[in-house]
Amino acid sequence: MDLDQAQRAVLNVLAQVSADVLPRVIQWMRHSSEIEDLLRSNADVLLNCIADDLRSILPLEAMVGSENQVIDIIQSLQRPTLHVDAFLYDDDTVDALCEEGKMSRNYCMSCGSRKTAPLGEPYTKHISRFPPDFISHSFSLVELKFLFQKMLPDLSGKTLVDVGSRLGAVLYAGCVYSSASKLQGVEINAEFCQLQEKIIKKYDFTARIQVYHSDICCQPSLLHYADVVVLHNVFEYFLDKEKQIKAWTIVMENVRKTGSLVVAVPSLEESLDKLQMNIQLDKWVEKVKLNPDIYTGSETDEETIRQIHLYRVL
Repeated sequence: MDLDQAQRAVLNVLAQVSADVLPRVIQWMRHSSEIEDLLRSNADVLLNCIADDLRSILPLEAMVGSENQVIDIIQSLQRPTLHVDAFLYDDDTVDALCEEGKMSRNYCMSCGSRKTAPLGEPYTKHISRFPPDFISHSFSLVELKFLFQKMLPDLSGKTLVDVGSRLGAVLYAGCVYSSASKLQGVEINAEFCQLQEKIIKKYDFTARIQVYHSDICCQPSLLHYADVVVLHNVFEYFLDKEKQIKAWTIVMENVRKTGSLVVAVPSLEESLDKLQMNIQLDKWVEKVKLNPDIYTGSETDEETIRQIHLYRVL
């Protein structure tokens, strides 16, 4: 059954409901937990379909040829490090790939080849957890659900900007898990922009998602009007120190709307300390403390909360 058929079927059913009962049926449809669970389930399926599409296009490491600088940085790290895109590969998928010999958690402690010693800790006990030897530039599905369903408030009428939108995972999740009016991605890599546009068109997200092929330093107005700004491993592996400082300066100068929110991985403190930027964060933002007893559940844990940091602009 396609969309038009489904809409006609629902309208036909509602047309058969007596006039005195119809308002209660519509009220039930708007607020029923059963309908909400159905929508959430369908959203999960939709995002998994998008991940399948992207896996079929991208190489295993989910990096493109034009990311030479990023690849060089990862390969030059002191400890052997593997890039695993959390949106595309959950724990079970990584296990399967390791069993098939397509991915390895082991490396030689002397020459670096992945043969003899474990590559960090086991990949993860929870799919949102990445040990130091694993890098992801995307949120996992569990983290995205946590972000939009528990961490952020109702985004009705709001605008979210994802700086360095890459595969577009935050944008797609925002479209299916939230009521945000605008979901805007800024991505400097042309190949990833083209990839996002394909997904946006295929899944009919064009009304709410816009992707800008640009450097965030050239898009200050997007930051200025944003209600939520997402910064996930955004500058460190893609820019040299001087350009990182410039990018962070642009962000801090333009994300100034009182009450707007900043989602950061790693924390703003960690990112800015590495660059030795003499910034008084408490003059710009306040950290929103998250209570693990409220936010954790069957799919999330305290480790997830510790990795994702939320700030409110003063």
